[in-house]
Amino acid sequence: MKILIAGLGSIGRRHFRNLISLGERDLVLYRTRKATLPDDELAGYPVETDLVEALEKHQPQAVIVANPTALHLDIAIPAAQAGCAILLEKPIAEDLSRVDELRRAAERNGNRILVGFQFRYHPTLNKARELIHSGALGKILTVHAHWGEYLPNWHPWEDYRASYAARDDLGGGVARTLTHPLDYLRFLLGEVASLQSFSGHISALELSGVEDVAEIGLKFESGAIGGVHVNYFQRPPVHRLEIVGSAGTLRWDNADGTLVHLQMPDAFGAIHPQPAPAIETEYKLPAGFERNDLFLAQTAHFLKVAAGESAPICTLEDGVRALEMALAARNPASS
Repeated sequence: MKILIAGLGSIGRRHFRNLISLGERDLVLYRTRKATLPDDELAGYPVETDLVEALEKHQPQAVIVANPTALHLDIAIPAAQAGCAILLEKPIAEDLSRVDELRRAAERNGNRILVGFQFRYHPTLNKARELIHSGALGKILTVHAHWGEYLPNWHPWEDYRASYAARDDLGGGVARTLTHPLDYLRFLLGEVASLQSFSGHISALELSGVEDVAEIGLKFESGAIGGVHVNYFQRPPVHRLEIVGSAGTLRWDNADGTLVHLQMPDAFGAIHPQPAPAIETEYKLPAGFERNDLFLAQTAHFLKVAAGESAPICTLEDGVRALEMALAARNPASS
């Protein structure tokens, strides 16, 4: 399968390496500016700088969109119009202004768009989803996700102030950049009915028009209430999730991928003078699991989507919904 990769920063390189590891060699590289990473591994692959020419000349069956957020739809719309299957990195765009144009192009060509929310492939998050859907937690009551990372340490080889994550003109800001919890909470718990938030730039980090923290309150259609906290300044980094139900609690920590299920034997709503202790079950990641396994699973799934062998598990509409929530979190008045 001929695949065009647009964007050769860290995530584009990851897709490049994963495609090669999965046996794909017919790759075309599209770039408009030199990445901050060395080009040694790219030698021998055709490089194009004009997208229209690249699509016409190489006629790829699939396109991976991995350039800065604000430039995503400059690639995705022409690729969809050309009939390509698309792996579109999150967030799908910096705003919603051109989403309908992408929708129309995609609908004409079979809606073969997979949005790159790799946590949907996480083994223990999928175990959490299984437990929730089986009723093991009873009625879901509250949920809280917390993700804090120190932006200057993300890409030590480049100045964080020039990165897309730090710049409004490239679609950055913590609510858009760390939007994963907004997606995986919908994946786990269903649709969000309403959102309220506080956000701002409160640290000494040098950012260009974007927020470094967002506290996002969520109410789900199921009635569950909770929230997401994301920030750019936390040291050491933390990424954790807790889901509380009437019959127990789930606690997940991305640091080691462990999921803990605390099952409560006593019936909810009754008084228990001598409450039974929680039954604790721990779920670990498979032996040898690495972070890249999430991306590798996503890429393998995308190849099936592109070949018409599978429907995308994270659709364009999932990506639109995550972006809608991220934008509402950045602009509380619009929520």
